[in-house]
Amino acid sequence: MNLDPFFRPRSVAVVGAGERATSSGGAVMRNLAIAGFAGRVVPVNPKGGTIFGHAAKTSISDIGEPADLCVIVIRPDLIPGALDEAGRSGHRNVLILPGGFAEAGAEGAARDRETRGIAARHGITVAGPNCAGLISLAPDRRFAATFLRDMPPGPNAKGEVALISQSGAIAEEAIAAANARHIPLGTVVSVGNAMHLGVTEYLAYLGAQDRVSAVLLYIESVADPAGFVAACRAVAAKKPVIALMGGRTAPGSRAAGAHTGAAATDDAAIDTFLAEAGAIRVRSLRRLMLAAKGFGAFPAGTGRRVLVLSNSGGPGVICADEAAAGGLELAPLPEAMGAALAANLPAEASVANPIDLLADAREDRFRMAFRALLDHGLDGYDAVLGIHVVPFMVDADPVVAALAELAGECPVPFMHAMMGTLPHRADWFAKLEAAGVPAFDDVEQMAECAALLARYGTS
Repeated sequence: MNLDPFFRPRSVAVVGAGERATSSGGAVMRNLAIAGFAGRVVPVNPKGGTIFGHAAKTSISDIGEPADLCVIVIRPDLIPGALDEAGRSGHRNVLILPGGFAEAGAEGAARDRETRGIAARHGITVAGPNCAGLISLAPDRRFAATFLRDMPPGPNAKGEVALISQSGAIAEEAIAAANARHIPLGTVVSVGNAMHLGVTEYLAYLGAQDRVSAVLLYIESVADPAGFVAACRAVAAKKPVIALMGGRTAPGSRAAGAHTGAAATDDAAIDTFLAEAGAIRVRSLRRLMLAAKGFGAFPAGTGRRVLVLSNSGGPGVICADEAAAGGLELAPLPEAMGAALAANLPAEASVANPIDLLADAREDRFRMAFRALLDHGLDGYDAVLGIHVVPFMVDADPVVAALAELAGECPVPFMHAMMGTLPHRADWFAKLEAAGVPAFDDVEQMAECAALLARYGTS
């Protein structure tokens, strides 16, 4: 399906628009402005007037030329009538945010049937209802119709990560995590009840967009398992699909059934289902966001052979443990690389994998070790995991600057963790991220991220 009207509309009508930002209609209007939507905006409110600087129409019929997308944020009992008016006015793509449909007992089920009938009569495609909306921050056409509180960071130079979620709260948390962790999340979809557009339709559409480098899924149920598997396999052949599926335990399965009507399942069944679909499965939201960070920087993934380059023994050990637990291989140092390091490091340094440059390592020692890797070690490794514990007697600024510079010469993924008290953490992490180096303050999370990248890069 061509879902451009839902992600790249040129005109948007907001039925139920208002000036109060804490109302659903006000939030949608506010977020259209925050996102930088440059197209035509038509607020619809019986009171008329001006709403967020746009002249309001008193009814959908008064809009004139139909909008590419009609967003409805009014009381549930009024929605069938509004949808019928939209259909009679020529609108064919509608996003319904409020709930009160199939999830809301007998009355909601009746409203759902009525709404489906109206949509079918007019040839309308409905996104939602009972959803938090859509965000798409493509550089050439930024758009958001949502009442989520914040915008995600948007794309980086390599593209963007997209999230399709059957939970609005999970979408909101993913946006917060993306802003905090330099994750290039650019598209967010809250699926809701999926009257016409469900996970499968969104996945097929976003998977076909060149700007989307990876797709994240939070799902609890799939209406058409065979259709989902086919769509997911087609997307996963071109870019990673990372899935968190809720309901893997008995209590979680009961909760998923209450939330989305998901059929009971178990951990083994989810494993089999997602493996058949070609998706990379994660078991926590934390790991879903680690995957987002890694694939946002390295969409092609990586291999399993990693080098750990550290200035401290303990963190190197912990990193090595987590890397091995994730299926990564800490390959021995190539002979020429080991010789170059031994000739230039203090005798007490560890010339092995992990490399321990010692706590007093300054930029010259880090630079030398990295240069030894570039000159003698690249054939032996698929990724580099850097660790920098910042002691009081070493200025970290030159170290960070050197690593950011050398990253541009490194043809394999390079990630870096900084530990300890970091007085200039924001600046240091920003410099690394700007150089294409995912930055972490936890070596275990860095190793977990590398292991997730390897699950796609070696598949």
